[in-house]
Amino acid sequence: MNAVLALAAQIGVPLIKQVLSGRIGAPNADLAGDVVEAIARRAGVGVGELPDLIDRDQPRAVDALRATEAAMPEMLALYAQGLEGQFALMQAEQKGHWLGWAWRPAMMWLLGFLWLWQLVILHVANAVWKVALPPADSTTLLGLTSVYMALYMGGHTLKDAVRVVRGRA
Repeated sequence: MNAVLALAAQIGVPLIKQVLSGRIGAPNADLAGDVVEAIARRAGVGVGELPDLIDRDQPRAVDALRATEAAMPEMLALYAQGLEGQFALMQAEQKGHWLGWAWRPAMMWLLGFLWLWQLVILHVANAVWKVALPPADSTTLLGLTSVYMALYMGGHTLKDAVRVVRGRA
């Protein structure tokens, strides 16, 4: 597309020149590709035929470049709007459903309370009120804590392992 860029610089269409030279949208080749497609469409040729058109029928190519330049502000606005939409979607996906993150702190608080009850509150309550509240089975509480830790920490370990394996494939 050097021929298109050279013609854009020659006839003075700065937005097309900036997009095609990489000063606007350098990491986003989609924008440059859309601009070249718009030029080819306005010239009535395919994208691959555009350099030949510049050599054969330069006035037609110049008209296509100028018409595309006139439409560039709208194209750039639509492109920016699309990027904003993608960014908003990405942020919404990262947030996720509240159950996806709420189970971890809820279970941490529950386990913390159960261990506090088992080791401190139960004995203080028995001493203060002179009652004999039975303690929970420590094996069950330890098993519940182990299952939570296996799901939470093991899930992250498994997720990271899958990510590493997919990265190699």
